[in-house]
Amino acid sequence: MKTRYADIPAYDTKDGSEIRELMHPDHHGNLAQSLAEAIVAPGAETRLHRHGKTEEIYHITRGEGLMRLGEERFVVSTGDTVCIAPGTPHNIRNTGDSPLHILCACSPAYGHGDTELL
Repeated sequence: MKTRYADIPAYDTKDGSEIRELMHPDHHGNLAQSLAEAIVAPGAETRLHRHGKTEEIYHITRGEGLMRLGEERFVVSTGDTVCIAPGTPHNIRNTGDSPLHILCACSPAYGHGDTELL
């Protein structure tokens, strides 16, 4: 199966980021995980949240930000990858002058129902 970026509409998630589901079982027929691109505008911050079941992996493809992962806070930039364990509070703030682009891999696949705002 294959998807094309230009054919995928963006939407806003509960945490406040703009998302494009590049591949998701609900839409594309894959089975157990999802891959999305999140974009966070300059100066914007996603809402603090956690996922009860889902493990997420963030891979920064463009930009820079400040990641909050549980009690830790650290700088992330292009090329960095962060693993977010289920149940871990997290968010990210764009500290740069251009949009922050993040590839988000989720297993099991992302679902609004598994997102708890804190």
